[in-house]
Amino acid sequence: MEFASYLAGERWSDHPACTHAGLAHLARAVNDLTTNEGRGRLAPLIPSVIGLTSDDTRLELMLAVNAVAAALPDAPLDRQHALAVGGLVCLEALERQGGSGSGTVETAFRTALGEAPEAHLWAERFLDRNARWRRSEITSRQTHATIAMSVDGVRSACTPYPDDRLRALLASSIRLTEEFVARERTSAEPRVAAASETPRNLTRA
Repeated sequence: MEFASYLAGERWSDHPACTHAGLAHLARAVNDLTTNEGRGRLAPLIPSVIGLTSDDTRLELMLAVNAVAAALPDAPLDRQHALAVGGLVCLEALERQGGSGSGTVETAFRTALGEAPEAHLWAERFLDRNARWRRSEITSRQTHATIAMSVDGVRSACTPYPDDRLRALLASSIRLTEEFVARERTSAEPRVAAASETPRNLTRA
């Protein structure tokens, strides 16, 4: 993220304004947990995060749910429980705000829950006993914690090639953000065009 700030012409920082905060948080977590040998393979992804910004609060929830979906099936059992809770809370918050718009994130997460049925059942029971978690608004601190927990789940999974899986998570998160931002900008174009048109049929005073 520091190199992204440099390429964007910003002040040197690992929290550049040119990248969505949730995506930047995930990128830092992936970078931190990737080995020195694997870190070089992340470099080609750096330019693609520049300019990916949005004020829509759904995007951060989508990134969190997407990260949980990637981590949940293969994470250690103790992490699966927490991941399932975080994913369910973020998914329900996302659905309250109208969903992702494509359904892809929601489907991926439900598939992951199906691959970790014990964790899914545990999380549902936990949330039933702690209903306030489901009613409360989600903060960036909570979504960032879910993202970081997911990256750790990918890194600590009992599967080979964790560096490759971490890179795949970052790449999928970048694609998700690109698609969301593109849809957002496309939907905004007609509104901008309509606002710039000269009103017709005006009568003179």
